[in-house]
Amino acid sequence: MAGEQMLKFVDRDQAYPAKRTAAERAEDFREIAERYAVPTAEDQAARCSQCGVPYCSVHCPLHNHIPDWLRLTAEGRLREAYELSNATSTMPEICGRICPQDRLCEGNCVIEFSGHGAVTIGSVEKFITDTAWEEGWVEPLVPGPARGQSVGIIGAGPAGLSTAEYLRGYGYDVHVYDRHDRAGGLLTYGIPGFKLEKEVVMRRVDRLKAAGIMFHEGFSVGEDASLDQLRAKHDALLVATGVYKPRAIAAPGVGAAGVVEALDYLTASNRKGFGDAVPAFDDGSLDAKGKHVVVIGGGDTAMDCVRTAVRQGAASVKCLYRRDRANMPGSQRETQNAEEEGVEFVWLSAPQAFEGGDVVTGVKANAMRLGAPDASGRRAPEVDPDGGFSVKADLVIKALGFDAEDLPTLFGAAELGVTRWGTLRVDAKSMMTSLDGVFAAGDIVRGASLVVWAIRDGRDVSAAMHGYLKARARTARADRVKVAA
Repeated sequence: MAGEQMLKFVDRDQAYPAKRTAAERAEDFREIAERYAVPTAEDQAARCSQCGVPYCSVHCPLHNHIPDWLRLTAEGRLREAYELSNATSTMPEICGRICPQDRLCEGNCVIEFSGHGAVTIGSVEKFITDTAWEEGWVEPLVPGPARGQSVGIIGAGPAGLSTAEYLRGYGYDVHVYDRHDRAGGLLTYGIPGFKLEKEVVMRRVDRLKAAGIMFHEGFSVGEDASLDQLRAKHDALLVATGVYKPRAIAAPGVGAAGVVEALDYLTASNRKGFGDAVPAFDDGSLDAKGKHVVVIGGGDTAMDCVRTAVRQGAASVKCLYRRDRANMPGSQRETQNAEEEGVEFVWLSAPQAFEGGDVVTGVKANAMRLGAPDASGRRAPEVDPDGGFSVKADLVIKALGFDAEDLPTLFGAAELGVTRWGTLRVDAKSMMTSLDGVFAAGDIVRGASLVVWAIRDGRDVSAAMHGYLKARARTARADRVKVAA
């Protein structure tokens, strides 16, 4: 069992603080691998029990054929394993790196239920797809026969990229519009490079570009073109913008210098990884080096922030979360990773005020306790009147999650229907919005969710759009026949 447990640790080289050199991390890897006889991907795959009810596949949003490609991997048939994995996912190596497997496939592994530790499905998926890239098994995307129809996709995140791949395969002209200067959305700018190397994302984007998909980067719908103008240009549109509006904290001092948004912080770090000039990082505003950092929140974004701060050389990193560990929304595996790296979690705490005046020097926090369950069934946090404390802070990162932006206003499309949460309202079957020919998928429909669900939505909405476009083409042909007659 020691070797199996260590595989999870060794496979994520990112667990080592950034202050260690690459050579030192490689030496650590070699020593641990030799000491614990770390199993290969084939060894791990062979542990799959091939159970009668594949709970791992059932709990995968993509319903990947996990036991089948694990069996192929165990037999050394890696190319076939990759092809089967790739059949249901447009980004298997990305899912292998960032999916919360402990809440999905691995968390529902029969071997995990028996107390012997889950098969490390994510690591195997990453391995076989990385091998496929190295061996040249990842084939170019071949467009289908030209259909003479075009599709516009607003948003180059996982839902938009997945849809673009499928629709180009069907033979449509595909144009992707994104306000950032690089495609990928949160894959590129939101998720840290130690979890998802940016070249892994860029090679997927490059594959789509090589297939003739046109990317319009630095393009803001509502400024560079209205939604109506894009509707007139294309036969169908997909809105896959994701949700980017940060949830606010109502506390005195929240506007002080040094109190920043999580996405601003993560984007600055990722841009530096690309070699971009980032003034707010270079002047120290968004750099944690030497600072006492406090991150507020308990989701995966908060975990990304605390682990990034460790790698930037923060003097200390604390995470304040208003519930206890058992009720946090983020991955338990990510939390464990952060603890191993030196992050201190302050459970049952919430900011009351930000101290220091114009420049933050600390966080005054309330102690919390869990009361009666709320509408979701989780016990609601409430202030403990007998508690309260202050935490030193030079940099406070707000990571409370994201809501939908006001797209009807941003896009100049008041008739675009939204829910009470601001997400786009769609027909459950067709995935079409209130506007004919305008579809939506991903977080802008679901709310903040997982990358794997965005990929699944891209697959589903592609089929719906394909049906709509075929019907539109048939109607156009019938109309031409009538005119000719």
